[in-house]
Amino acid sequence: MSEPKDFVAAMDSNAHRSPLRVAFLTRRTSPQVRARDDERIMTYPEVLLRVAVAVEVLLLALVALSLLWDAPLEGLANPMQTPNPAKAPWYFLGLQELLHYFPPVVGGVLIPTMVVVALIVIPYFGINMQAEGFWIKDREKKLRIFGVSCAVLIVFLAFFEVWAVLVPTVLIGALMMREAFPAAAPGKFRQWLRSKPLPFWIMTWFLTAAVILTAIGTFFRGAGWGWVWPWSAE
Repeated sequence: MSEPKDFVAAMDSNAHRSPLRVAFLTRRTSPQVRARDDERIMTYPEVLLRVAVAVEVLLLALVALSLLWDAPLEGLANPMQTPNPAKAPWYFLGLQELLHYFPPVVGGVLIPTMVVVALIVIPYFGINMQAEGFWIKDREKKLRIFGVSCAVLIVFLAFFEVWAVLVPTVLIGALMMREAFPAAAPGKFRQWLRSKPLPFWIMTWFLTAAVILTAIGTFFRGAGWGWVWPWSAE
């Protein structure tokens, strides 16, 4: 048995503010609920059904690709002949590209560890959990912190000549700084960018850098991990 609830008769027009009241609506009040609930989607069956459909579509696409094209496999491995260059699987080529710029301890241990720790720790700091625009509140304070952090990162990347990460860092940093100063009549794209929180910008920078590093390691590295053009003869 649930505990009895005390319902009080009163004049009100907001059922969310007074959920335990019986409100008598008069001509001067509106029966419409003014509060707005967040959109919710049930895990079962909606989300599970979507995941099942996505998995089936991906499976069919992989089967079709395997029927139309052969996997680019090389010959049997020969321990007496190491291929040059010896490339890791594509999902590790970004990390292998970092090893080209940084010392092994930095590129293979410190940076991956810092990325994993950041992905674990950052959600517990409650940074911009309201999913509102990054520059909406405390713009001056955020400008100082962002400017110092971005400058330190740019100097660090320039010192090791990591141009593949430096370029997207400068571009995304400049775009963030541009959105810190609102325009008189911003377009729809600038309004959309201004509404994005800090996690959006961090993930955009991370994915952009990861894609560029992976693409360079896949298509632009040849013998001795030197730079080659994809269309040039080996």
